[in-house]
Formats: sequence, structure tokens, C-alpha cells
Amino acid sequence: MTTPHQVSLDDTYVISPTFLFRWEESQDAHVLLYPEGIVKLNETGGTILKYCNGESTVAEVIDELTALYDADREAIAEGVIKFLEVSHAKGWIRVKS
Repeated sequence: MTTPHQVSLDDTYVISPTFLFRWEESQDAHVLLYPEGIVKLNETGGTILKYCNGESTVAEVIDELTALYDADREAIAEGVIKFLEVSHAKGWIRVKS
């Protein structure tokens, strides 16, 4: 049994090399393409993955989304961290080394 990945506010993430992240006009959404298929992302998921560029820390992503959605920082932080945990578990992203 593996332990779930712990997201740190200082972590920076990148899209895993087996995935291609881009805007897909026909889907009207950001998507992750991989050899076996496609993952259509909702608006928030796409926005979070845009920041998985190896430069933005988790704390910076939370700050950006808090300002973008004019929402409670604690609620945004909880959602971002959960999304990153799930994305990491699915192999979509990895911590920049």
C-alpha cells in the first residue's frame, strides 16, 4: 500500500511527460492528452494545471485563484490541495525536482 502524496505549499509541479496539456477548441475546455485517450478538465482544474509550470508554488497558485475567483482563501486552498493530490495520484503531474 502506498501513502498518499502530501502537498506542501512550497512545492512546484509540472505536467508529467506522458501527458500534453492544452486548450481544445472542440471540447471548449482544457484537456490532458495521453496515448490512450483524453481527460476533459473543468474550468478550475484547467486553471490549476496552467500553474503546474515548474515555477509557481502551491501557495502562489492558491493566492492567484483566491484573487481570480474572489473567494475564501481557506476554501480555495482546500480545493487546490485536493486537486493536486488526486492529479498526482493519477500521474498527471509530478513535483519538479
